[in-house]
Amino acid sequence: MKTTCLLIGLLLISIFAFSQWTAKSNGSTDGILSVYFPSKTTGYAVGYNGTILKTTDGFKTWTDLSNLNYQSSFSVFCTDTNTAYAVGGGILKTSNGGIAWDTLARGSGNFFFSVFFVDASIGYAVGQAGTILKTINNGAAWTALSSGTSATLESVFFTDANTGFVVGHNGTILKTNNGGTTWMALSSGTINVLFSVRFTDANTGYIAGWGGTILKTIDGGTTWTALPSGTTNGLMSISFPDADTGFVVGYNGTILKTNNGGTNWMTLSSGTTKYLYSVFFTDPRTGYAVGDSGIILKTTNGGGYPLGINDQISVSNTLIVYPNPASTQITIEFSAISSQLSISNIAGQQLITRPITQSKTQVDISNLPSGVYFVRLTSDKCVATEKIIKQ
Repeated sequence: MKTTCLLIGLLLISIFAFSQWTAKSNGSTDGILSVYFPSKTTGYAVGYNGTILKTTDGFKTWTDLSNLNYQSSFSVFCTDTNTAYAVGGGILKTSNGGIAWDTLARGSGNFFFSVFFVDASIGYAVGQAGTILKTINNGAAWTALSSGTSATLESVFFTDANTGFVVGHNGTILKTNNGGTTWMALSSGTINVLFSVRFTDANTGYIAGWGGTILKTIDGGTTWTALPSGTTNGLMSISFPDADTGFVVGYNGTILKTNNGGTNWMTLSSGTTKYLYSVFFTDPRTGYAVGDSGIILKTTNGGGYPLGINDQISVSNTLIVYPNPASTQITIEFSAISSQLSISNIAGQQLITRPITQSKTQVDISNLPSGVYFVRLTSDKCVATEKIIKQ
């Protein structure tokens, strides 16, 4: 049993060590600045020097749709699998899956850095010098809105047809309650550049920015609280596939993940030190990140385990932990009678350690806070890990 456990364990280590984020080269060294997936398999990515890429098989292959006569695009947004908008020195639109792109508007010397559509007809683009444009007719015409600021605006997000948020330089946060007719300035508590804003519902939102900044609101933007990110790297993009699970990417290959609505953030291994500019998750397990030198990353296991925790799972039936979820006590069954137990949180901190001398052992976890933990058993030739939830 020990030999089998060792061999299977080593195989799993090998498999999972390389399955957290898979890198794909698109054949170009131009930086990719934004990625968006309107479906599980169809995605668009845009970047420097007119780079426009598309996949219809969920990352395996990418088709180059680049318009080399056009300036860089900093943001892409899709209203369906065939309709996409890209903004940079102007606003581009495709209605036929990227075969052709029409120029809808020019930036009048200013760049646009973000585009967002509330529905198929109503959309917004924001950029330099406090610029905010709005369309109500599928991009056919765009109207300039008064933002009340000259700060560069980096990201726009709407929670419904009337309520939207824009963030940018000097800690700028703007909010509208009337579809952009008027904008009010909100206090961010920072002067850092804010690069990305996302909401999970009408009241709960997140902002990522320079210097490791992550902000959260639970009252629709009235107040914002700084969350400990654990890094000082610039954070460029944020994605929340559900209310609790969120991801942030940034400089030096930084990828952060939360499983509890931003209370704690763990650092994931991206496998690169290149700057990452955009992240998009289609569900809590499947996500994409793009960045410098044409890098495109994909994960199918929620980004993998945090740094410091081996990316292993239970080996066959060697380790059994129950009940799961648990509230006060767990029972551990392990085939190796003599072993060492450790229980770690998602940050990799060992909170319980003790020797195990029986094949079936009960462990008190009543003092652990509610959350996700990893039960790890180590014997002379076998290591097995199981994830549990403490209620």
